[in-house]
Amino acid sequence: MKVNIFLYIAIILSLLILIGSLISIQVSVVKNVGNNDKLMHCFAYGILNLSWLVAFRKRLKINKVKLLIPLLVLCYGIIIEVLQQTITNYRQADFYDILANFIGISLSGIFFNLFLEKKL
Repeated sequence: MKVNIFLYIAIILSLLILIGSLISIQVSVVKNVGNNDKLMHCFAYGILNLSWLVAFRKRLKINKVKLLIPLLVLCYGIIIEVLQQTITNYRQADFYDILANFIGISLSGIFFNLFLEKKL
């Protein structure tokens, strides 16, 4: 049985985003991030979506799976935003973070469909 290294990468990225989203960050670090926070969300969720699409590339022949993965990644981001608001007192939910996640997921989906899917 072949090991799908991309599945492990997708799982690790998912866990890193979860941990990074829920841990307390020093105030000085947050001040330095500024508006780049939205770019970080866009990039992180774009890479996360891309990693899951590559991990399940053999099952992407079914169009439902191709739509389900980005939807699940977006739901994952929304759940993390809700968790930030409810279980932490040092993070808060932000609609614009969800919007940035959506943009990153959309861009990576387009990139995957245009360039990667045919090469894999």
